[in-house]
Amino acid sequence: MNPLAKNASLLSATLLGVLMAFTSHTTHAGELADPTGKAILSISGKIDTTNKEDAAVFDRAMLETLGTVSFKTMTPWYTQPVTFEGVPLAKLMELVGAEGTNVKAVALNDYSTDIPLEDFEKYGAILALKRDGEYMSVRDKGPLFIVYPYDSDKELQSQTYYGRSAWQLAKLIVE
Repeated sequence: MNPLAKNASLLSATLLGVLMAFTSHTTHAGELADPTGKAILSISGKIDTTNKEDAAVFDRAMLETLGTVSFKTMTPWYTQPVTFEGVPLAKLMELVGAEGTNVKAVALNDYSTDIPLEDFEKYGAILALKRDGEYMSVRDKGPLFIVYPYDSDKELQSQTYYGRSAWQLAKLIVE
């Protein structure tokens, strides 16, 4: 085999391998991989992408794979500024194909709060997994906590947005 044909064959095999690896780890519209670890979040309601009956269920690794962002902000729950890291809720809603106008956030203790879906894009709210670089335990408002960058807008420093900041989050229901 001449060197050019050999290189072309090697390139073809490499590209095929990359393509196969990529497609085995991605999903098509309306599909979502199953969690391999302990499920920590269920999203249901007016969504078009599911993996468990009528819900999109996520483990921590699945959420982190979506990409995380972080910001530092003061909160009414801690005496010093806190750095939160998590998944942008707008990105998560886009992934599941959310089509409602409201999201009901439900915590492990059944606390619930209604959040306008537009808040996620408008204010950059995140589904925090970490506080100051550490995963949050259930004892410390984890494993998931909806937080806003409160210092970025005076409007966010109010009971309205603090009340929408559900900790120990377990479910999101798009309405």
